[in-house]
Amino acid sequence: MAWPNPFRRPDALTRTAFGYSFQLTEHHLTQDQMDPMKQSYDLLGEKALERLDIVSPPPRLALPRSSIRDEVKPALSSHGTSEQPPEGKRDLYVLLRQNAFNDEVLGQLWVEVNTVPSWVCWDQIARGQDCFYSETTQHVLQCTQSLESIQPGGAGHASSIRVRLLHAAVRQRIMKLARQRPEYYDVNLWGIPINDLDCIATIGTFCATLIWISLPRQGIFMTQREMTDYVALWRYVAYLTGTPIQHFETPEKAKRIMEVLLLHEIKPTENSKVLANNIIKSLAGQPPAFASEAFLQVNSRWLNGNELSDALGIGRPSIYYWALAVGQCLFFMAICYTYRAVPYLDRRKIAVSNKFVQTMYTG
Repeated sequence: MAWPNPFRRPDALTRTAFGYSFQLTEHHLTQDQMDPMKQSYDLLGEKALERLDIVSPPPRLALPRSSIRDEVKPALSSHGTSEQPPEGKRDLYVLLRQNAFNDEVLGQLWVEVNTVPSWVCWDQIARGQDCFYSETTQHVLQCTQSLESIQPGGAGHASSIRVRLLHAAVRQRIMKLARQRPEYYDVNLWGIPINDLDCIATIGTFCATLIWISLPRQGIFMTQREMTDYVALWRYVAYLTGTPIQHFETPEKAKRIMEVLLLHEIKPTENSKVLANNIIKSLAGQPPAFASEAFLQVNSRWLNGNELSDALGIGRPSIYYWALAVGQCLFFMAICYTYRAVPYLDRRKIAVSNKFVQTMYTG
């Protein structure tokens, strides 16, 4: 739920999308400027996958899958990755590493992802990792596990490269099906699968959306330094995954790309409704929180707003659950600002949260 701002005065340049309002500027991309990004994508990743398919052809009719989940246990050692994938699995990262010096294209990708850009400051990246610990995916978990994890050779670094190659594999398969059955996927309407704009939106969801929507709607506001550090972390992840990085050079740029994506690209469909409600149902009653379906619904409405939640067909819980959401936010605010005021407690909280999330996801 967006907190009302009594000082905001809308004018001709004010835009509102799903409860989020902002001022449109000349620096915001227009729809016409964004559309070409739907037809561009990570060419180097695609070429590398084609070479890897020659070196180690995928099993016939096998679906593109990531080996990230299979690699959970060895990833607990944040620096270094398992060289041999599980039996019967094709690990694209290991294949790339083993053949990088035998092929020009594979070598180009390997050098790119292992060359640290001049704008990367490891101290800043480490602070960015500390900024937030919450429910996450395995890839995000590995990227924020430790500084060593995201550096070349670490589990998060390898995980990012696996994601990049997985994107290429999925894109390749969808395009093949589209050529065989044009009705399966409309490239002209939706753009190249997993295109640059898709990848920018994904990075933006973990980065800018959290800073300017998710946390503020819970009463938590990052400091300017935290914003800069956190955006720097995701700029580097974008670099590793083959995502255009110019939109994450500064917090201001990250905020603007989030705003135009929200304004032009968020258009819920019937499939969106099914997916959103299936996610809630699948999480209801699950450890460690064992949250009820109604509590998950009210959290979805609190974070996404009623307009978007209505468009997604999210249920409307009773006032009891809204009261629980208010209490939850007050609790989060008290914890956040109390620990932030005492550096020792803040560092201890980050360490405990890191350990808890690692244990929760890896067992």
